[in-house]
Amino acid sequence: MKLGAFSISLNVKDIAASKDFYGKLGFEAFGGDEEQGWLMLRSGETVIGLFGGFLKANTLTFNPGWDQNAQNVDDFEDVRDIQKKLKAQGVEFFSEADESTTGPASFVVMDPDGNPILVDQHR
Repeated sequence: MKLGAFSISLNVKDIAASKDFYGKLGFEAFGGDEEQGWLMLRSGETVIGLFGGFLKANTLTFNPGWDQNAQNVDDFEDVRDIQKKLKAQGVEFFSEADESTTGPASFVVMDPDGNPILVDQHR
């Protein structure tokens, strides 16, 4: 299964304070909009998303169709195909992608410990 780019999406209380803290660890903003309450930070190949109030919990995030630099890749597995494979394996879904559509879509599953995993395709 090709899940795409990986990042951890953090539910933060104060995006400016979090940006400052992760900046001290070597992370730099490369996307998002601080005024809207979200930023994407990178240190080497490691990506962290900061989301002020958008998420209920810290979330493991995969983006089919993107590399670690949030650049489109040609060879990727569509989110709906990934969803079908997981369903066939008996994985339960918190939310599902509409399998009758194409393009951007997402689904959420929970791991055995209740950690949300978002598979979010942007194209």
